[in-house]
Amino acid sequence: MVAASLPVIGWREWGVLPEIGYERVKIKIDTGAKTSCLHAFKIKPFYRNKVKWVEIWLHPDQKSSRTVRCEFPVHDRRLVTDSGGHTQLRYVIKTCLVLGPHRFELELTLSRRDNMRFRMLLGRRALDGHFLVDPSASYLTGVD
Repeated sequence: MVAASLPVIGWREWGVLPEIGYERVKIKIDTGAKTSCLHAFKIKPFYRNKVKWVEIWLHPDQKSSRTVRCEFPVHDRRLVTDSGGHTQLRYVIKTCLVLGPHRFELELTLSRRDNMRFRMLLGRRALDGHFLVDPSASYLTGVD
């Protein structure tokens, strides 16, 4: 795709996760991260019809204890190295993300992000071919 025809987003955006009750989540756009990550403070694997699933609990709002529970089939498990150099085996799910008028499927690793400012990171794999990032701007998708 020609870069000039891609929509521009800021370094942080509000996104909506339709498959998680249309929850609105504040997202840090992280071009330094390969994978995208969603905060899940509790992850419980289980089997449904011989397929591995995860039941997850998350706090979609910063500084809130409001809890959302949902279930997803496990897409993969991957070793992910965080910015501090720590490697962790994480569950990976596939879901949809809506950023303004743009809706697309992405892979999300699941990890505790209690002490982080953002409940979700959007990494390079999800950005590639979808968006350009303006690091001086915020909330360009029209939701703040």
